[in-house]
Amino acid sequence: MVQMIDGKAVAQRLKQEIKARVEDLKEKGITPGLATILVGEDPASHVYVKNKNATCQELGMRSLHHHLPASTTEEALLKLVHDLNDDSQVHGILVQLPLPKHIHSEKILEAINPLKDVDGFHPVNVGNLVIGRPGLRPCTPYGVMKLLEETKIPLAGKHAVVVGRSNIVGKPVALMLLAANATVTVCHSQTKNIEQVVRQADIVVAAVGKTHFVRGSWVKPGAVVIDVGINRLPNGKLAGDVHFEEVAPIASWITPVPGGVGPMTIIMLMANTVEAAEMV
Repeated sequence: MVQMIDGKAVAQRLKQEIKARVEDLKEKGITPGLATILVGEDPASHVYVKNKNATCQELGMRSLHHHLPASTTEEALLKLVHDLNDDSQVHGILVQLPLPKHIHSEKILEAINPLKDVDGFHPVNVGNLVIGRPGLRPCTPYGVMKLLEETKIPLAGKHAVVVGRSNIVGKPVALMLLAANATVTVCHSQTKNIEQVVRQADIVVAAVGKTHFVRGSWVKPGAVVIDVGINRLPNGKLAGDVHFEEVAPIASWITPVPGGVGPMTIIMLMANTVEAAEMV
C-alpha cells in the first residue's frame, strides 16, 4: 500500500521549528532579514516573490523587497546587490529569475556574498556541496532530502536514480544523495534505455520538466518516488514528471503534485535565511 509524503504537512512542521529559531535569534538582538529583488513584470515571478515575503513575515523575519523596472541596467542591479551585501540587517539575498535578457544572470548571482546566497546557487556554495563542506544548499533539492527523511528509510547503500541534470535540481540533489551514502545514477536526454536504468532504483527523483515522463512500467515495486516536476495540463490542472496513477500502486512512498515538493522550496529558503543569520 503506497504512502503519501505530504509536503504541506512537513513544511508546516518545519515552519514551527524555524519560528522557534527566529525567536532565539531575536532574543540575541538579531532579526533574520531576507532581501528579494524582482526586475520587471513577470506574473509568475510576482506570485513567487509575494509568497516568499508573506512567509517571511509569518515567521517573524524581516522582509525587504526591491521591485525594479525591466529597463534597469546591469550596473544598477549589481550596485544594489553590493549594497545588500554590505547591509548587516540583510542575512539573505534572493534575485528572482528570470531576469530581463539584457542582464547576465550568472554575473548577478556571482556578485552575491556566498554567506547570503540563500538560493544556494553561488559557485562557492555549489563547490562546498561538491567537496562536502558546510554551506547554503539549493532550496528544492534540500526540500527533497527533507521529504526523504519522512520515510525513515536509511539512504546508505540504496540505489538512487535522478532523472534530470539541471543545475537547480538534478545535479545538487545527486550530490546530496551521494553525501547521504546512496549509490547515485543521473539520467538525462542522452541516457540509453532510460526506463531500464530507472527500474533499478530504490529511490527515484524525477526532475526533468516533462509531464508524466516516468511511467509505471519504469518503477521497481516498493521504490520511493519523489516528483519534482510541476507541469500544467491543457485542462489547467497541475501534473508532475511522474505518471501518478500508474506509479502510485507500485511505489512504497510517493509525493503528490501539487502538495509534495512544491511547499518545501519556500520553507527551505526560510531555513537557509535563518541559518545565514545564525552564522553571523
